[in-house]
Amino acid sequence: MNPFENMMKQAQKMQEDLKKAQQELSCLKVIGEAGAGLVKVTVTGSGDTLGIEIDDSVYSESKTVLQDLIVAACNDAKTKRERLNNEKIKQQMVNLGLPANFNFPFMPT
Repeated sequence: MNPFENMMKQAQKMQEDLKKAQQELSCLKVIGEAGAGLVKVTVTGSGDTLGIEIDDSVYSESKTVLQDLIVAACNDAKTKRERLNNEKIKQQMVNLGLPANFNFPFMPT
C-alpha cells in the first residue's frame, strides 16, 4: 500500500470515528442550571431542548428575573454541551495518535 492510500484510509477512519462520536453525543442529556438550580434546562448533545424545570419559588419574582434565569440556564447548557463535544473530539485525536490540542482548520478552537 502506498503512503497516499494509507493516508486516505486514516482520513476515512477519522471521519467515521468523528461521525460515531457525534451520534454518541446526540444521545447524551446535558442539564444547564441558573439561580442555584431554580431553573434547569435539559438539552441533548446535539442541542435540542428536551425540557425546562422552574422551581415554584421563581414565580413570585418579576417576569424579567424569570426570563434572565431561563436564558442563563440555556447558556449554561450550551457551554456544557460544547465542553463535552470538545472533550470527545480531543479523545478522538488522541485515539488517532495526534496530540489532544491538534487543530484542523475546519474545527472550532
